[in-house]
Amino acid sequence: MDFLVKYLIDERDEIIDVPDDYNSKRMLLRSLMNVRLPSKLSDEFLEVQDEFLTSETLNKTLTSVDEIDEAKGRIMLWQGDITTLKVDSIVNAANSKLLGCFIPHHNCIDNVIHSAAGLQLRGECSKIMKVQGSDEEVGRAKITDAYNLPSKHVIHTVGPAIPQGLEPSEKDKRDLANCYKSCLDIASYNKLQSIAFCCISTGVFNFPQDLAAKIAVSTVEKYLDDIESSLNHVVFNVFTDTDYMIYKKLLFGDD
Repeated sequence: MDFLVKYLIDERDEIIDVPDDYNSKRMLLRSLMNVRLPSKLSDEFLEVQDEFLTSETLNKTLTSVDEIDEAKGRIMLWQGDITTLKVDSIVNAANSKLLGCFIPHHNCIDNVIHSAAGLQLRGECSKIMKVQGSDEEVGRAKITDAYNLPSKHVIHTVGPAIPQGLEPSEKDKRDLANCYKSCLDIASYNKLQSIAFCCISTGVFNFPQDLAAKIAVSTVEKYLDDIESSLNHVVFNVFTDTDYMIYKKLLFGDD
């Protein structure tokens, strides 16, 4: 960690006080990673970073689809940290720049995923966006490697943002459904067998949780009924107790 912190500080050519205790130093490392623009990294940095982040991942309690008990056919419900799921792909609720969150230690899923995956994720996203030449449209999605995450891939999608105090429009509802469809299409095209969705747009994008869950469940159920897909497991990953109860009732009823 000392090497990683020093590398990123030297790169910025700034004087930054480095704390002595481990936790504070780890927070500084995450901050430096969060604010770093995508650019070339040395092979040595990547090797050390990958060893460090992979070690952190392996010290977490990881969960595979075989260990998830709550299921309805191919659809599953699981509460916990999406960066600990051993699936073919996790879904990231991204912004239109698709480069991750640049706010140090922000608790959005975009920041959490990029921080655990490593700086290569932002680099790959940057290459995709340079080729595309424009911001990512709402309802669309892109796939990348997952690097130091236990999943194999990350699928990034941009959900609709609802202005504070307003209700979602019919277009917003269609856009959210298209987020799920786009991710499922990409997963199927790449012959993935499992995908885990976060609660797209319900955080800082202000989409009401109940309505978002109804759209998510109905869209996935219809897709699996109508489309021949490689997907054997579609996981709705929730973090809060509120979201867990919403999805539990939608999928399994009041029981």
